[in-house]
Amino acid sequence: MKDGVRELAAQFKAFLQSREEDELTPVGSARRERACTDANASETKQDHLTIEFARAARKNIPPAEETEKPMPQNPRPPQITGNEPAEETEKPMPQAPVSYTTVQEKQAALDEIAAEIGACQRCPLGQTRLHAVPGEGNPAAQLMFIGEGPGFDEDHSGRPFVGRAGQLLDKMIAAMGLKREQVFIGNIAKCHPMVNPANPEARGNDRAPNAGEIAVCRKYIERQIAVISPKYIVALGGVAAKALISDTKSLGALRGKFHLLHLDTVQLQTPVKILATYHPAALLRNPNWKKDAWADLQMVMAEMGLKRPHA
Repeated sequence: MKDGVRELAAQFKAFLQSREEDELTPVGSARRERACTDANASETKQDHLTIEFARAARKNIPPAEETEKPMPQNPRPPQITGNEPAEETEKPMPQAPVSYTTVQEKQAALDEIAAEIGACQRCPLGQTRLHAVPGEGNPAAQLMFIGEGPGFDEDHSGRPFVGRAGQLLDKMIAAMGLKREQVFIGNIAKCHPMVNPANPEARGNDRAPNAGEIAVCRKYIERQIAVISPKYIVALGGVAAKALISDTKSLGALRGKFHLLHLDTVQLQTPVKILATYHPAALLRNPNWKKDAWADLQMVMAEMGLKRPHA
């Protein structure tokens, strides 16, 4: 037994001397089975001891291959802060003018527009009005008077400028040598703008139409202008003047000169000159302005070749 142990120790020593030191470091899965034999092993079939060693990683091993970098995530979309300019939208092209050869054709077109106005519910004014007020007058008029919107009397009658302001307008028209039936009278807004819509029977409940109401309603007055095709328009008051002239200047700055009319929704057959003056209701409140208003009307008279009738 002792001889066998010595023999085994001698084999183990010889094995160690024949291997490099770094091969003796154990590594997980590599295995090597080596049979320990000696010069007499071939002569005898004694049981022998098997020793397993894992091969250590060699020195100067090249660096491990770089692992693939993870794909970058999709960048976060830019957040909208609200300061970006709004995308511009193209304005619709104005409709081409329609040529009417007779007064009857013009009147039929105006009646059609009036029917649309009577059924219009495109803004809240249509729900609180008593009557729509399309306008009235000569369908072939050379001169139009356009105010801002109907008041109490107009809302109750369905006709434009029939209250105290309307009576003054009739006098202004007569002073020019014309009759009401010879001109066309209308408003930018076709329904009564009220301070308190719940009480349409109250006097003093009038207000000017706001920008939204004007924007919704302006297509009607523009179509009426295109049908009538006047040569001149008198804008009564700052609201009507700014809306039709498309200028934010004060009425005082717009008065005293003619402007060339440009419409948003329809094209004009012939150029139309527009002049701004005071609203008759403003003249009732400030009689001192009547002199200036009369000077404005005289400019129109001179352009049209009108003479003031003798008293």
